[in-house]
Amino acid sequence: MSAKPLLLYLHGFLSSPQSKKAQQTLAYCAQIGLADSIEIPELDAGPAEAIKQLRKIILSHENRSIMLIGSSLGGFYASYLAEQYGFPAALINPAVRPFERWESHLGEHRNYYSDKIHLVTPEHIEELKLLDSPRLTRPRNILLLVQTGDETLDHRLALDKFASSPTILRQGGNHSYENFDQELPAIFEFLLSRI
Repeated sequence: MSAKPLLLYLHGFLSSPQSKKAQQTLAYCAQIGLADSIEIPELDAGPAEAIKQLRKIILSHENRSIMLIGSSLGGFYASYLAEQYGFPAALINPAVRPFERWESHLGEHRNYYSDKIHLVTPEHIEELKLLDSPRLTRPRNILLLVQTGDETLDHRLALDKFASSPTILRQGGNHSYENFDQELPAIFEFLLSRI
């Protein structure tokens, strides 16, 4: 019997594995018999370190088909890894070219869940630039989910970048992506069909 697929859920900036969407994804995996097929790592605040951490996880599961769900900055990381490895990915209100807005994030920030302090530095801006994938080689391997009411990121940037990708566009909503749990069946149908 072949190994079960592995889903990596990548949370956003200052978020955590305890976020509502991460926990909804975990519960859905249990519901469909994939409880042992999901990892939700607590990502390092530094982009280069976060990617290093994710590469280590990927390497440790090289015998499994890997799928990605990424939210916000996690969506930016997921699009990078999808390009690098050919993994299917679902991006939830993803950050697009976050390095263009990162100047305003320099300094200390408190994690919403752990209260841990994260320091954002100018080096992080350069690290984000190195992770950008301006041209997608496998756009059909990415499912984009955006809500027009996202108050943090401009959803039009994602629609433009992922114009050739299957897309679920919802009017209204917010950056957290309202009613995310209702999208999980479509997300998993997409991801599992690509492995």
